[in-house]
Amino acid sequence: MKIEIWSDFVCPFCYIGKRKLEQSLETFAYRNDIVVEFKSYQLDPNAEEKPNQNMYEYLSNTKGIPIEQIKQMSKQIEKQAADVGLTYHFDTMQHTNTFTAHRLVKYAARLGKGNNMAEALMHAFFTDSQLISDHETLQTLASKVGLNKKNVAEVICTNSYARDVKHDQHQAREMGVKGVPFFVFNEKYALSGAQPKEVFDQVLEQVWQEAKMENRLQSLNPKGSKTMYCTDEGCCEMEEE
Repeated sequence: MKIEIWSDFVCPFCYIGKRKLEQSLETFAYRNDIVVEFKSYQLDPNAEEKPNQNMYEYLSNTKGIPIEQIKQMSKQIEKQAADVGLTYHFDTMQHTNTFTAHRLVKYAARLGKGNNMAEALMHAFFTDSQLISDHETLQTLASKVGLNKKNVAEVICTNSYARDVKHDQHQAREMGVKGVPFFVFNEKYALSGAQPKEVFDQVLEQVWQEAKMENRLQSLNPKGSKTMYCTDEGCCEMEEE
């Protein structure tokens, strides 16, 4: 089974949704047969790389909501994150443009490290309050997941993998994706938002069972017709049920 996840590294519910899916996969009997692929999505493509305001100010200005209300909402999100074992620090988060980070994940995915890189970026942003557009920060994070620091520097200092990122964004628009996280199972079923673990449990089982049934060959022999066939025990005539 293939699971594609459209997400952004500065989206609080993307990290929560990612963890809920992972918790569901931990108890899924066929988890070793699951392939997870992170797809690029930017909540704010026009965001500055170097923030000139704190997270509360940024959200207040972009959403048109008073700062005190933003702080209350942030506390609620921090609680939801804690419920799945994550630590968020809205007080010190550094909002930034994520295009370069998405390019880096595309490079990491080519080397089988895409999921590790996505996790490292989200942890760096939400828990460690790091600036994930900073080139030195990206190189350090990449080296921690096993990527060559020099090769990473070449990727992030150029426009490498930009086309791949834009392709994902185009796909999202074509599918009508309005927000993230957005999960697609076997390129057929979609699930939006940070759903409860129980929902992921149900979807995984449903999609797996359906895929298993689709892999079975369907007989085209007309019902009631007679056909002849041979086995290792001999040959005979059979009527199709």
